[in-house]
Amino acid sequence: MITTRIRVCALLALLALPLMAWAQGPVSDITTVVQQTWKLLDYVATDYPGAVNAGVVVHEAEYLEQQEFSATVAAQLERLPDAGHLAALREQAQGLMRAVNDRVSAEEVAQRAHALGADLLAAYPVPSAPERAPDLARGAALYQQQCVSCHGASGAGDGPAAAALDPPPIDFTDAARADLRSPLSLYQATAQGIEGTGMVGYSGALSDEDLWALAYYVGTLAYGPQAGQGKAAWRDQPQLRAHVSSLEELSQARAGQLASTFDLTTARGVLGWLRQNPAAVLEAPAGLALARAKLAASLAAHQAGRSDEARHLALSSYLDGVEPDEARLNTRDRALRGRIEAAMGAYRSALSGRDGDAAALAAAADALLVEAQSVLEAGSSSPGTAFIGSFTILLREGLEALLVVIALLAFLRKSGRSELVRHVHAGWTLALVAGGVTWVVATYFITISGASREVTEGLAALFAAVVLLSVGLWMHQKSIGGRWQQYLKVKMSAALKRRSAFFLFVLAFVSVYREVFETILFYAALWADGHHPWMVAGMVAAVGVLAVIAWLMLRTSRRLPLGAFFSASSILIAVLAVVLTGKGVAALQEAGWFSLSPAPLPSIDWLGIHPTWESALAQLLMVVALLAGFAYNRVQARQHLAVETH
Repeated sequence: MITTRIRVCALLALLALPLMAWAQGPVSDITTVVQQTWKLLDYVATDYPGAVNAGVVVHEAEYLEQQEFSATVAAQLERLPDAGHLAALREQAQGLMRAVNDRVSAEEVAQRAHALGADLLAAYPVPSAPERAPDLARGAALYQQQCVSCHGASGAGDGPAAAALDPPPIDFTDAARADLRSPLSLYQATAQGIEGTGMVGYSGALSDEDLWALAYYVGTLAYGPQAGQGKAAWRDQPQLRAHVSSLEELSQARAGQLASTFDLTTARGVLGWLRQNPAAVLEAPAGLALARAKLAASLAAHQAGRSDEARHLALSSYLDGVEPDEARLNTRDRALRGRIEAAMGAYRSALSGRDGDAAALAAAADALLVEAQSVLEAGSSSPGTAFIGSFTILLREGLEALLVVIALLAFLRKSGRSELVRHVHAGWTLALVAGGVTWVVATYFITISGASREVTEGLAALFAAVVLLSVGLWMHQKSIGGRWQQYLKVKMSAALKRRSAFFLFVLAFVSVYREVFETILFYAALWADGHHPWMVAGMVAAVGVLAVIAWLMLRTSRRLPLGAFFSASSILIAVLAVVLTGKGVAALQEAGWFSLSPAPLPSIDWLGIHPTWESALAQLLMVVALLAGFAYNRVQARQHLAVETH
């Protein structure tokens, strides 16, 4: 039976898994709180200028409402589960309250409110964009049916019913006010209504698709004159595409926000045209072209002093631009892919205030991206390249998962607990099924972002590393001083507790699913290159090699004496724990969870070694923990032997 120490360590690691989805409460409740809080922040950013001007309260009732809303935001945050970001959000909320109470400038309040809103959605993702490009004709028809009586035919707030409303309807043609609002702002107001006004919520009367169509249409009313020029700007300025490259980004984009990088006329024109033609963002550059555009936009933001925006764009450049083409690039020039990763990491490090000329590093990274584009555009891959790429990907990812599963199976059979093998088989089998479901969902329903991919891989790797640490130390304990004989004598007659069997299942599932998840994304990229029969042949060949390796490992484990088996297994599992620690930290660095400090180290992916100080330190700490555990086991064994001798 696996000892209490192992179960406790594994339980602690398992309890960390909810961070992957931050769900510590009912999802619907969290979604409601986040949406309400975001709407309050949007109100504060938009309506504060009407309450305070140059530090003087010009509308007492409106100002009191702004104070109430900013305080309510802070209270709303206390209703959210803490997924590691809540302390920072609380600090931002307190800063917003102080800013409102001190009657600072409208620009500062809007900046604080919008920044907190963006960070809130990043920490607690909720639906914030339509599933497909909204139908503007449908939006116009809905506006005529539902909105004209109050807001007027042109949106100026002068409809037949407007005179009887207090406060009066919003003037949608007011460009200065529209600059502070996004389609998401309009969607939230239309869906939920606005308390204390004649604006009721339409979430029960209109479908989500209709709500988005109406929000996008209303968002065009202030920018009619400039929208005609927006198409040319969108076509001729690729930097714009770095800021608005998806429906999600378009739904949250504000002219006031874009005007910090581009002039206000351009920002209004582009957003006016894109809101009229939202499908255009779906035709935006992808892959390495998107990476270059976002890299250029990041450098521009850095040079303008917008550090947070620069870091966000730099991270997105790699995750959303480079990663989708990573598998194809690996099959043609793996060394180039490694140089790109290192160059973009060095650039992100420079943005964080570490050594390095950001402009020079950005230029170096861009040159490598141009080289990579040439490599990928030189022609389609050959059948041999497709076979080798398919074979090596599955062999590399599969071998790592196989080692964990085989170690578990061999341990159970060697210990005479074959009846528990089914828990391990259930774990890896379900992982394969889950991988298939992931492929279907990612192909037909959603797009898995680079950040989501890295976070999933990183957390799964660190979870497996923690569990393997405890299992490896336990196996080492049983391998020395004849302790395995005592273990068999005392424990073999007792059934393994259900909780311990569950952790066998979880470890097998997480170890395999992590590799399946990454393999699926690699194959999805390779599939676009064609030569599908050769790809399938590579997969079959890799499966065959993995099957032979599994057979040899199981056969060898049966012939080993039990003590030697425990010793060899503990070393293997310890090595895997170190490897997964390095890979987990590196993945979370790429997702922006950890800082990235370049180190003069080689990049050896199969050992989890990456050229950053953070990943190296994490692996070193894991090695220290293992060595300390092994030393403790030996001391305990000597003490146990001394007691038996006396």
